[in-house]
Amino acid sequence: MTKAEIVAEIANKTGIEKIAVQATVEAFMDAVKDSMVKGENVYLRGFGSFTIKRRAEKTGRNISKNTTIIIPAHNIPSFKPAKTFITQVKTNVK
Repeated sequence: MTKAEIVAEIANKTGIEKIAVQATVEAFMDAVKDSMVKGENVYLRGFGSFTIKRRAEKTGRNISKNTTIIIPAHNIPSFKPAKTFITQVKTNVK
């Protein structure tokens, strides 16, 4: 499902204009991104958590040059669905 499809579905279910729904969806995504950039996790009860995970420094290989490289420690965004969300998906996916 794309962002446009999400906007269309919310607009159909709520009766709100697509332009307003699109602005709301984009504002939500911006708020989540801004919070995570600041180092804050985002918790949505019943849906899931957007968290920041720290990846440790590690050694990697460049196969084409046959050299070893150091991959520095870094942060990555992660999503962990809520238990109720996981249960719904497990029981309803066809």
